[in-house]
Amino acid sequence: MRIRSARRSDLPVLQDIERAAGEPFRALGMAFVADDDPPPLDLLESYRQAGRCWVATDPLSATGDRPLGYVLADPVDDALHIEQVSVDPAAARRGIGRDLIAHLAALAARRGMTALTLTTFTDVPWNAPYYARIGFRVLAEGELTDGLRAIRAEEAQHGLDRWPRVCMRRELSPVPRPSPAPKPAKTPPVPDTSGASDDSGALAVSGGG
Repeated sequence: MRIRSARRSDLPVLQDIERAAGEPFRALGMAFVADDDPPPLDLLESYRQAGRCWVATDPLSATGDRPLGYVLADPVDDALHIEQVSVDPAAARRGIGRDLIAHLAALAARRGMTALTLTTFTDVPWNAPYYARIGFRVLAEGELTDGLRAIRAEEAQHGLDRWPRVCMRRELSPVPRPSPAPKPAKTPPVPDTSGASDDSGALAVSGGG
């Protein structure tokens, strides 16, 4: 699996992935989620230009470099927040979502961020239970940062709170900074023998003439 930054030509494919990824919600009685429009192209383009949209491809498969999944992320407080992660159901159970999240985790750690965060549905099997298996934990209400509270308020306005939702967080290990290179040892000074009475030295000098 290859993970790379999204290209402009990928964006319509990402919309198709989002539509397909929404369909399984219909079987859970969540048609509102299944029918939700994918992110508009101008929003996807803004993420792409900001360097916060990545895609997963399989160059060795018949799909080649065509995206099979994608992720969008925003810096929120001390963390990198996963705004959206979606995988084409035709490519499910290949670890694509996990690989995309691992890519974000490594990137965030290198940038000095302390965690990944996300919001998700509590009772959807491929939402909160899945994220718990890959290292996320549910945040209590008192643990929410101002940024996460603002995201939850926006989701509620969009109607997503008709089903239980939670905020989750995965702590990141800081990337150790490289140790500074050792300073070179000082070369001891060469003694000044110009005024010495060493006969061998005097002979050498005089012999040069």
